[in-house]
Amino acid sequence: MKITDVQVLHIDRYLFVQVHTDAGLTGLGESGTWGYLEASGQVVETFKRYLIGQDPLRIEHHWQYMYRCTHFRGAAIMGALSAIDIALWDIAGKHFGVPAYQLLGGKCRDKARVYGHVYGRTKEELIRGCVDAKAKGYTAVGHLTPFLDEPRGTPYYKAHSEKIHDAIETVRAYREAVGDEVDLCIEIHRRMDPAEAIVLARGIEPYRPYFLEDPIRPDNFDAMAEVAQKIHIPIATGERIHTIYEFEMLLARNAVQYVRPDVCMAGGISHCKKIAALAEAHHVGVVPHNPLSPVSTAACVQLAACIPNFALQEYPSGEHEPPKSEIVKGALRLENGFLIIPDAPGIGVELVEGAQEKYPPKPRSLTTRLHVDGSVVDQ
Repeated sequence: MKITDVQVLHIDRYLFVQVHTDAGLTGLGESGTWGYLEASGQVVETFKRYLIGQDPLRIEHHWQYMYRCTHFRGAAIMGALSAIDIALWDIAGKHFGVPAYQLLGGKCRDKARVYGHVYGRTKEELIRGCVDAKAKGYTAVGHLTPFLDEPRGTPYYKAHSEKIHDAIETVRAYREAVGDEVDLCIEIHRRMDPAEAIVLARGIEPYRPYFLEDPIRPDNFDAMAEVAQKIHIPIATGERIHTIYEFEMLLARNAVQYVRPDVCMAGGISHCKKIAALAEAHHVGVVPHNPLSPVSTAACVQLAACIPNFALQEYPSGEHEPPKSEIVKGALRLENGFLIIPDAPGIGVELVEGAQEKYPPKPRSLTTRLHVDGSVVDQ
């Protein structure tokens, strides 16, 4: 069996890759470099020159070849490599007639617990979102900010005391709204410095968050370790880093209690299984990052199925609604806050014919929030 073509498909706000073979099998993958999909797509075109004519089942060899051949790193490259890796596992599963996870050691579980996304520009909207998620059967909610999902075009300002007080009160309200039956995954979106993050974490500790996600920017692992050492809430981080080497540095510093690799950006299924093994050796759980399409969800669940230290899966909104439901067919079944591990060959989903024509590319705008003094604010 040989690879005959590699297609890059920009559909709506997503970037898909299809790998075709002379055996009639096609594999599907997705790039997670959602801010720079055009760049990631061009990297796939570069990798294509190597892949044509290769045996698609030599997945690890191709991963190493593409990662090490150009001497460069970065999100656009790793998103492209991830999409190809997922597509190759999809082909391998179809070739052998089994789910991809069966080729990776088989199932460790029959279903994967998820957390639903909750959004809101006011505290009332966010609280209502938590209550609604509980009513739908979710046992955990995430993407849940104590700072509100305010418009990026609105200049930001709050005094330190007001900001911390309001955030603590918001988390308290979340807990009171859902009781102890629902876990709260508190998302900071990297908008604090270490000193602020420590103060906030100590303030919300009585409300027992499942984890504190990305309290600070991920660029300095020592700074993340400082936060982790001074608080009593688990830290979840990793969606912006790409390799086992970076994750090892986080883990060696005891800077993370839940790693958050993005299967569509951290090297695909192959590399994320290695990241999970590193985490397992440190008694750290895995919470795969997933803000993308049902292709990403399907790839994440293949990982969740075959690793012993899977903890929770991010489950984005709209999986069974347009446009996602009209782009991808074969979406996973959600029951009482758990995704059922599928038994379909490969990763179990396919693109809908004509999706690219129905949902042309939607390039993302380059917008970030500013402070009232004109400086950049992380949000």
